Amino acid sequence: MDFNFSEDQTMLRDSVARYLQDRYDFDTRRKVTQSESGWRPEVWKAFAEELGILGAPFSEAQGGFGGGPIENMIVMEEIGKALVVEPYLSTVVIGGGFLKHSGYAGAGELIGSIIGGEAVIAFAYAEPQGRYNLADLKTTAKKDGAEYTLSGQKAVVWGAPWASHLIVTARTGGGQRDLGGVGVFLVESGAQGITRRDYPTVDGSRASEVYFETTPAILIADDAYPLVEQVVDEAIAALCAEAVGVQRKLHEGTLDYTRQRKQFGVPIASFQVLQHRMVDMFMNLEQSVSMTYMATLKLGESAEERGKAVSSAKVHIGRANKFIGQNAIQLHGGMGMTDELAIGHYFKRATMIEGLYGSVDHHLKRYEDLSFGKAA
Repeated sequence: MDFNFSEDQTMLRDSVARYLQDRYDFDTRRKVTQSESGWRPEVWKAFAEELGILGAPFSEAQGGFGGGPIENMIVMEEIGKALVVEPYLSTVVIGGGFLKHSGYAGAGELIGSIIGGEAVIAFAYAEPQGRYNLADLKTTAKKDGAEYTLSGQKAVVWGAPWASHLIVTARTGGGQRDLGGVGVFLVESGAQGITRRDYPTVDGSRASEVYFETTPAILIADDAYPLVEQVVDEAIAALCAEAVGVQRKLHEGTLDYTRQRKQFGVPIASFQVLQHRMVDMFMNLEQSVSMTYMATLKLGESAEERGKAVSSAKVHIGRANKFIGQNAIQLHGGMGMTDELAIGHYFKRATMIEGLYGSVDHHLKRYEDLSFGKAA
């Protein structure tokens, strides 16, 4: 199988890397995350107008570049290297995924707004009792004329403080954990009946607890559990690519530090036991690359094959994040956890990625269920 990028894909990677290297250095990023807003809308606009990356995975008919999951993978790895906080994952990968796959009549217009940088989307799916079960929903949707109203609570909605729209999962029928009766809704962030509690996350991003009280919403898709699972799988594959970028920086930063740090008059990189450990870090990184490629390439296959590939990748990524991150911190000593040193921020992001959209244990169980034909 050919794993080489096309010329266009290579140009996409290089242009994103150059932009972020020039304008998203670590000190700038740290100041942004500590600011009141927590992000830079001008950078988001530059993603749309200067780089055009917000249109990378959309078809030319939709106003995009005709790309897909591989383009998302390329962009997300560069986002991981720079610890970008702007919401590419929730807006382009998840929001764009629902709009592309749902058949929603207004999808074209909203996709155009995403590509142009006007629309920012947050995905409100998790609930306090739900753990990682996408069907465990207490949020309800009731028909109100031609529209619906939502009532309920969503937890840890990433990027909600910046969002113009929310994509919300809610129950239109069935029991609390039934796979049937799961609806997907589009809600404007300023709609009546929304209450939001915003807070910073440990990795420098922003999230919200969101409460709906008879909030008007537009139905995108009903009986949509397979759609939700598909889009979340696409998000996990993209998240794995981000993790690869984070792991690269953890490994590179550790190599650089051990070549500079001296003990007994020589760089600690010359100690054989540390060389072995850094080789183990590199092997975990290379396996992460391979698993991410596999998951991305299998997104277009059957739900079972896609799910197994994505869960396999997420399991390895979670373990590799922990191994590479903890070794990076240990080899840096106490400096590794200081706010002034980048390595600690990469470790925090790696730790957060491990739990997003399912932990190692969750995806091991999911892989087992898919492999032996158990219910989702």
